[in-house]
Amino acid sequence: MKTSASPDVAWLEREYNNRARVPEHAVHFERWARDSAQARARGPALLDVSYGHGAGETLDIFRAPRKSGTPPAPVLVFIHGGWWRSLDKSDHSFIAPPFAQQGACVVVPNYALCPAVTIPDITLQMVRALAWVYRHIGAHGGDPDRITVVGHSAGGHLAAMMLACDWSMVGDDLPLALVKNALGMSGLYDLEPVMQTPSVQVSLQLTAQQVAMASPARLPAPRVRDGRGEFTAVVGAEESGEFLRHNRLIQQAWGEQAVPVCEALKGLNHFSIVDALANPKQRLHKTVRALLGV
Repeated sequence: MKTSASPDVAWLEREYNNRARVPEHAVHFERWARDSAQARARGPALLDVSYGHGAGETLDIFRAPRKSGTPPAPVLVFIHGGWWRSLDKSDHSFIAPPFAQQGACVVVPNYALCPAVTIPDITLQMVRALAWVYRHIGAHGGDPDRITVVGHSAGGHLAAMMLACDWSMVGDDLPLALVKNALGMSGLYDLEPVMQTPSVQVSLQLTAQQVAMASPARLPAPRVRDGRGEFTAVVGAEESGEFLRHNRLIQQAWGEQAVPVCEALKGLNHFSIVDALANPKQRLHKTVRALLGV
């Protein structure tokens, strides 16, 4: 990464503009939207459930088919990406069916978008969403003691923040190990270079204080001995050098005990990695199933 004293703006723009790096990104978005609409139509899904009272504070629940008397299902919470400023949970419903069919309860939360809110605001929205899941998912067949969080890009950042969260500060009824495991796909773990990238910063309006408080790599590592699960960091091997660096950075910052897996997945770019998550034949999908125990 270039030094913060004299950032090379043109270089940052090349490194962080994933849509320019993947000219066919629109094809991915169109397929995600089409497949997601089909997933919601097939069900069973409970849509637009409120987890709070603010803008964007709703989530979708895709329940696993279960027979009477079977134990509650492990819970997969998927947090979408889009630079904290675009996309929607409705674009990512297609993630749910492959995991629900294997016995997981899948939750896809929404959040408000920058610049109407800040990244710390969004982080707190995800805290409220996860607290809601812990308190209420049992009514939908999910096991509140088996929550795994997976996020892509900005969602990968948020997944790491959820694992690092001190849940005792959120509610007396919440366990420290509310998140059992987390996986970040193409995550962003230090927000300083993001703040220095004009095309992104124009929407995010990050401050130095926000960078310090909302960069996972600058926060204390979640302690596995406290019962919190491990963080798995993956990125597409065809992504930019900066996204590859972020993936290594979280393991360097938190250590191999907290982040035992740090891997660049061959043949995948910033968008095809999401397709790989939903494809039962892909190793990434199998990795998440192993985290869920299904």
